[in-house]
Amino acid sequence: MFPRTLTNARLLSQKSRQKPFLEVFMRKRLWTNSLYNVVQGSSFSTEPESLAGARAQKDFLPDFNTSVDVASHSLGVSKAQKARKLRRKLLKENQVAGSLISETLSQMEMDPDFQLTAKRLKEMGQEKLTREERKRRNRALDGIGVKSFNKFLDEQGVPHIARKPTEVFQINVGLYCNQACSHCHVESSPRRKKEQMNHETAKRCIELIKSSPSVKTVDITGGAPELNEEFRFLAKEARALGKEVIDRCNLTVLSEPGQEDLAEFLAENKIHVIASLPCYGADNVDLQRGNGVFERSIMGLLKLNELGYGAEGSGLQLDLVYNPIGPFLPPEQSALEAKYKEELAAEFGIQFNSLFTITNMPIKRYADFLYKRGELQDYMELLVRNFNPSACDTAMCTTYVSVDYDGNIYDCDFNQQLAMKLKNRSSTPITVHDILSTSDIMEKKIMTSNHCFGCVSGMGSSCQGATV
Repeated sequence: MFPRTLTNARLLSQKSRQKPFLEVFMRKRLWTNSLYNVVQGSSFSTEPESLAGARAQKDFLPDFNTSVDVASHSLGVSKAQKARKLRRKLLKENQVAGSLISETLSQMEMDPDFQLTAKRLKEMGQEKLTREERKRRNRALDGIGVKSFNKFLDEQGVPHIARKPTEVFQINVGLYCNQACSHCHVESSPRRKKEQMNHETAKRCIELIKSSPSVKTVDITGGAPELNEEFRFLAKEARALGKEVIDRCNLTVLSEPGQEDLAEFLAENKIHVIASLPCYGADNVDLQRGNGVFERSIMGLLKLNELGYGAEGSGLQLDLVYNPIGPFLPPEQSALEAKYKEELAAEFGIQFNSLFTITNMPIKRYADFLYKRGELQDYMELLVRNFNPSACDTAMCTTYVSVDYDGNIYDCDFNQQLAMKLKNRSSTPITVHDILSTSDIMEKKIMTSNHCFGCVSGMGSSCQGATV
């Protein structure tokens, strides 16, 4: 049947050269309808299209319903134009003034957990606190019959996590921040003014990046990295080397006094912004990150959008980061991304490129949070129960190095906060001043511990979201 239809079409095409235009048009229309009937399983027919056929065709082409009153047609306002209008209206009506720092410090003063941690830090020192935290995780794992991370991998028949050539050079420029988030694994706050990278160390990082051809991305984090004096130097120099540069932005920093030109700086240098926004609703964000943070975060996103961030074809990448508010795994990443885009576009006209889901690591403030709630063992059991062997080969430590504000080198940012420094054969910490290229640490085994279950649970977790 199908070849016959094609043959009739050829004959019709040959005769059409001698036929008047209207007759040829009608014959072609009849053939098109016939071909549609063949595709639908009907017999070949040259009869005029019936009412039933018209209905069937309308069902087949659900948007073939344009009004014939073409004189009334207009372009209207596009979705992009509506979103832009809404963003500008919100920016005009909701200006934020002053620094968030005073509000953050006030909340820290009133928070008994912050006060207790500060007291213990002063009495015991950071090293002892970190050891105690590790012991708590070990006891939690003992309670469910798990001895250590690598032994668990052995029991599962999964190879140990192995280093690959370094692709991402992550720099933590310091712990000073205008926020003090409850989940923060680096325990940043406005009080952490001393832990800051100096120019000598920043300059050496750039030299090391230049001599490491495998490095494709420079990932600058903190704290609020933009508040460090070396941030702009690092960003501009790394871009001059042709590297992708990521700014781990908390969004509220864009409205801090003295940072009025920050958004423009990021756009001019085509800095990839990865911004924290643990929910599209105000209550959850402010609960986790502090009073007033959601409003300032939205204002930050609106500023970035106005400069082209998140717009298709702009070359200005804007990604958001979600982490759970409680002791559970993140939702499926692509589904949550769709929900974020729907909610933020509808409420604020905000656009962004991708959403990254990150599992909360059971270290530092979040470990304290779990311990005080009596949920540390339950959370560790959750991570172990949802172990995903596929996430081991794609764990971020396989292609990352992490450098702290003093220039010490680690396998990842989480190891950095637990003081798990890479060391040479004499057990001396390796710094950026001790190597000529990241290839010099290729033979070093990746250091793992019980917190590593956080990166290989569920769909995997990294600073770039799910890994599986």
